[in-house]
Amino acid sequence: MFNIDEKVSALCREAEKSVRPQFERIDEICKSNTMKVHRAFYNNRISEAHFSGTTGYGYSDRGRDDLDRVYADAFECEDALVRHSIVSGTHALCIALFGLLRPGKTLLSVTGKPYDTLDEIIGIAGKKGQGSLTDFGVKYRQVELKDGRIDTDAAIAAMDDTVSVVFIQRSKGYASDRRTLSSREIGEAAKAIKAKYPGTAVLVDNCYGEFVEEHEPVYYGADVIVGSLIKNPGGSIARGGGYMAGRADLIELISYRLTSPGIGREVGATLGQNLDMYRGFYMAPHITAQALKTSVFCAEVYRRLGFKVSPEPEETRSDIILTVTLGAESLLRAFCQGIQMGAPVDSYVTPEPWDMPGYQNKVIMAAGAFVQGASIELSADGPMREPYIAYVQGGITWESGYLGVMLSVQKLLSEGLIKI
Repeated sequence: MFNIDEKVSALCREAEKSVRPQFERIDEICKSNTMKVHRAFYNNRISEAHFSGTTGYGYSDRGRDDLDRVYADAFECEDALVRHSIVSGTHALCIALFGLLRPGKTLLSVTGKPYDTLDEIIGIAGKKGQGSLTDFGVKYRQVELKDGRIDTDAAIAAMDDTVSVVFIQRSKGYASDRRTLSSREIGEAAKAIKAKYPGTAVLVDNCYGEFVEEHEPVYYGADVIVGSLIKNPGGSIARGGGYMAGRADLIELISYRLTSPGIGREVGATLGQNLDMYRGFYMAPHITAQALKTSVFCAEVYRRLGFKVSPEPEETRSDIILTVTLGAESLLRAFCQGIQMGAPVDSYVTPEPWDMPGYQNKVIMAAGAFVQGASIELSADGPMREPYIAYVQGGITWESGYLGVMLSVQKLLSEGLIKI
């Protein structure tokens, strides 16, 4: 059906054999996280009654309120907010930042410039008057990473009494020259910062990192983690939404931005979405493990083809993202088109670069998902700029991930862009 060249099949078979030891480690982490999620369901006495939806104001929505508790328990923190009405991880971060920052205060990013879609929220890009943090009198500064790690000394030196939120981006985003940070090192940096400035809140963009390790950053000392349900924690089943989890007092402040002061978390109809959000979260450790296996396998395949990959197949992972440095526009385009052929939805579509909202360059995106834009499903994207890096994530089954990677190699070979 797919006209796979035998040389491509042989390459993939050998790559799979070589990464089996990494798969065993992934499975052990998956078991640990599955136990935590199951315990959270058990402790909160989840039953079929939790899956009923509410309308209007959504008062006394037991399913909504207990899902918050399930997230908090599984993530080993005090409190959480989980809502289907949050449209993306960027939206969730926007709610959290506006909930915690006040005019005259300063936001300090200690992982360099954040992901592109936060530029206009902060006010370092876009037009004045759009309602950015800067428009509301919030100041911004940043500290660069040092050798790929948080420079705690430089971060503390950059702080003063106006800094009320320290921002940490766990994943590399579209930064090709940085590594993803582990939960433990994020927590250690948070503790060091808060030892000097105890009134500061450490906020972590946790997108792509949930359930990759045995614990989340809040377990080690961060104050709030934020993420999207169409990435890891939605388990490919939640049809939308986002979450914030961490210290109870900070989650309360964020809830006032989510709805309004004086109302907070007490309202919000779930409109029949509870079942998918519960089921997705229960499946999330397993689905994340499938994505990680796909990532490790893809890294091994493309390393054997001579491309630079990060992380390397044997490296410990802290998120589901893999970067493949392809080095040319034609290679990036063909790579994404091959991944698209392995998607369950829109596999017949040929992706092309376009002006995606929130990004500074044209972006090509392979994303044939059951849930639109769901990065936990196999996808690949990248900005059309040198050195032409593909950012690969997802794979709701290891077998379908295998197929998608194999088809990407076949596409490159068919177009004469590589030799095997």
